[in-house]
Amino acid sequence: MVKLNRIYTRTGDAGSAGLVDGSRVSKACLRMAAIGEVDEANCAIGVARALAQGDTERALGRIQNELFDLGADLATPGEMEGALRMVAPQVERLEREIDAMNETLAPLSSFILPGGSPVVAALHLARAVARRAERAAVALHESAPLNPLALAYLNRLSDWLFVAARHVAAQGGGDVLWEPGATR
Repeated sequence: MVKLNRIYTRTGDAGSAGLVDGSRVSKACLRMAAIGEVDEANCAIGVARALAQGDTERALGRIQNELFDLGADLATPGEMEGALRMVAPQVERLEREIDAMNETLAPLSSFILPGGSPVVAALHLARAVARRAERAAVALHESAPLNPLALAYLNRLSDWLFVAARHVAAQGGGDVLWEPGATR
């Protein structure tokens, strides 16, 4: 269990950060970039959660907790006994939820503009930030192999957020569709 008595430790003042295994790395390295992007995705999801209601709000809360699991996975390089790792049921649950939400939606007829209501706009913003986190994790994976389920979770998460935005939009007027060349 995590217990923090002090927020500042001064151990990072020279630009390094500690990992779960006790090693230290530059705060500018690919691992810390990926961890930071996942944290930012979690913050964006927190904004969407603050606007959401019902099942969507509860699902976003669960996802926020899982993103801390993902951060711990990314912060644990190599093999370490007892390390907190993303697991297949977490990815599979996102897939089931995507399928369930998508069943009620009409097929896409155009690209979607990220907006319509505050919660829908926030879900789309969270989707874009999650995709950036995925790109950072892939960059890290190319130099230091990661748990493949961590990458799969991030990939599925952006899909989940997209479908959730459409699902919420459908309950309040529908998607805002791109009209190609509309302002010519």
